[in-house]
Amino acid sequence: MTTTLRPTGPIQHEANGATSRSYEVCVNSRPVGAVEIGTDARFGPRGGVIRSLRIDEPDRRRGRGTVAALAAEEVLRGWGCTQVGVSVPADAATALRMASALGYTERGRNMLKELPPEPPALPAGVEGRPMSEAEYERWLVRAIDSYAQNWMDRGVPEEQARAKSLADHTGNLPDGLATAGTWFSVLTADGAVVGHVWVAAREVRPGEQGTYVFDVEVAEEFRGRGHGRALMLLAERVSREAGAELLGLHVFAGNTPAIRLYESLGYETTAVNLFKQLL
Repeated sequence: MTTTLRPTGPIQHEANGATSRSYEVCVNSRPVGAVEIGTDARFGPRGGVIRSLRIDEPDRRRGRGTVAALAAEEVLRGWGCTQVGVSVPADAATALRMASALGYTERGRNMLKELPPEPPALPAGVEGRPMSEAEYERWLVRAIDSYAQNWMDRGVPEEQARAKSLADHTGNLPDGLATAGTWFSVLTADGAVVGHVWVAAREVRPGEQGTYVFDVEVAEEFRGRGHGRALMLLAERVSREAGAELLGLHVFAGNTPAIRLYESLGYETTAVNLFKQLL
C-alpha cells in the first residue's frame, strides 16, 4: 500500500510572513488522516513546522503516521526548510515515541501551574518591586543576545536565532516597560538586586487566559541561595494580583536545575517541543 499526501487547498500566506498548507493523508488514494505543515515566521523561511498530524483510528498502529511525517518533511525540504519543529502533548506517548524514532530531539517543554487562591509569601530577607526604566533598558540589550544564544545552542542557525529573538522581544513588548498586561519585577536582598522576572498575560491553555513567565534569571553572583525559587514565588504573587489562576512557562531542554525547581513548585509539563535538522 502507498501512503501519500494530497493537498486540500493552496498554500496560505499569513500576515506574519509564515506559510502553511493542509493535506489529506491517503493510502491508495483513500483518506486516512490529515497533516498541516508550515514555516515558522519566528525562525525565518527556513524554519519548518509540522503543525498537526492525525491518523484516523481504524488506520492507526500501521505506520501511517510515520510515513506521513516523513512525507511532510520532504515537502518542507522542497520549500527550502533546513529544519523542522513539532510540539507534542506531554501525554501523547505514542507520538513522542514516533518523534524520537524519526530522529527528533527535545528542544524545550511547556509547563503550567494552577495557582493557589492566596499569593505565596516571599522568603524572609527578600522583597520584590517593579523594574525601573533604566533597569529595563539594560535588561533588553542582554535579553535579546542571551535568548538568541539559547536557540543557537540548540541547533538554530545564528541568523535565524537572532531574527527570532528580536522579533519575539519587539512583538511582545511593543511599548517597552509600559506594554499593557506586562509586569517586570526585580528581587532584592539586603538592598541589592539579585534577579528579575518578566510576567505577561497570555492564553496559556486553549481557551483559557492566564499569565506566562517570559524571562526569569538570578544574577550570577547570587546563584545557589534560593533566589530562583523566590523569583518564581514573586511571579505567582504578580499573577494572582493580576487575577490570573494559571501560570505557564517554557524551559529549554538540558536545564535540569530549572526543571526540577518548577516541578517542585507544582508545575506540570503540558507539551514537549522537538526539532530535527533536514539534511
